Amino acid sequence: MISLMEARNLRKERTGVVLSNKMDKTITVAAKFKEKHPIYGKFVSKTKKYHAHDEKNECNVGD
Repeated sequence: MISLMEARNLRKERTGVVLSNKMDKTITVAAKFKEKHPIYGKFVSKTKKYHAHDEKNECNVGD
C-alpha cells in the first residue's frame, strides 16, 4: 500500500507560458501539447489552462 506522502510525489510537472498574473498569489499558465486525432490520425495542437500558486507575486505575463 502506498502512503499519502509517496502518492503526492507522482504528479506530472508541466511547463507553459504565463497568461495572467492579476490574481493575488495565483497565476494562469497555458500549457501547449499535441494530440493525435482519433479518426484522421493527424496531430492537433491543443492548449490547456492551469492555475498555479505564486507566493511572492514574482511571475509576469510571458514568463
